[in-house]
Amino acid sequence: GPCSSLCSASEEAPTVLFTKAIPNGAGRTDIIAEVENKNAGAAAKSVPYTVALYDASQTLVQKVSGTLDLPPSASVPVYIAGVASGQQTVASAFLSIDSSAVFWYRLASDPRIVPTVTHIVESGTTDAPVIQATLANPSVTPLSQVRVVVMVRDGSGNVIAASRTVLPTMPSQGEATATFTWNAPFSGDAVSIEALPLVPLP
Repeated sequence: GPCSSLCSASEEAPTVLFTKAIPNGAGRTDIIAEVENKNAGAAAKSVPYTVALYDASQTLVQKVSGTLDLPPSASVPVYIAGVASGQQTVASAFLSIDSSAVFWYRLASDPRIVPTVTHIVESGTTDAPVIQATLANPSVTPLSQVRVVVMVRDGSGNVIAASRTVLPTMPSQGEATATFTWNAPFSGDAVSIEALPLVPLP
């Protein structure tokens, strides 16, 4: 009979679109990255990844690891807050995925209920920026513990700030507001802001 696993000849490996290290106070670094699944009819759950942080001389400072889900034809943000870097200054970061550790399975359509972002507002002060994103639940089913990642870009498209929060509840066919705060100025002018709900695969 048909197999739910995807034939290896049909697989397209995950693509890391970018990885960015953002300073977050003394001895701490935030990591923001984005991974794309180009497979239109396949998904992968609990995909292991590793992020390596380097200083300006390309000396390894720290390594962290985690997992992510890859829905069909989707780009997924990865946000890691406050990675310890000690006395070393992190200059770059690289997220890698071992393709042999990715188990693809057939999935014709995305079964998740993903909130839509309807409105984003930047406020606060230069020294303490605030971003609020309004999200709408399109389903009659209430949602809970919805993680949301925000990425702030400058005029060149570079990510200059990122953060993550959790919406404890979202009413059926209702809205909720995700609030993100920073205790330091952005490293550049915020030209575009993107809020991305993170909904795991069932």
